Amino acid sequence: MQFEIEKDFSFEAAHYFDHADANDVFKRIHGHSFAGRVRIIGDPQDDKGWIRDLWKIENIIKTHVVSKLDHTLLNDVEGLSAPALEQIALWAFERLEPHLPGLTCVEISRPSCGERARYVKS
Repeated sequence: MQFEIEKDFSFEAAHYFDHADANDVFKRIHGHSFAGRVRIIGDPQDDKGWIRDLWKIENIIKTHVVSKLDHTLLNDVEGLSAPALEQIALWAFERLEPHLPGLTCVEISRPSCGERARYVKS
């Protein structure tokens, strides 16, 4: 019997795009309130009935993602020189996967813009 669980998180950060066809507005440093979500699939533990402790998941996300991105210039974060939503989702997935068995998806969004991207493990 498999279940899916999800945990949301958020962070505030700035970024800019410097590729040739970037809109002039977005070539300037600007900030967003970002939201994220991780999805884990697995069997419930017999003794607890849950896949994994959501509080522990929250702490793993804080340690490996939020503490690295919150109130930063994303372009300066190693591995995020081109911080599009897709790249942030992949960056977060790569840092979380070793600590979250069953991780299948990381979503990053900018709710105020109505935009999101997901990295889904294939």
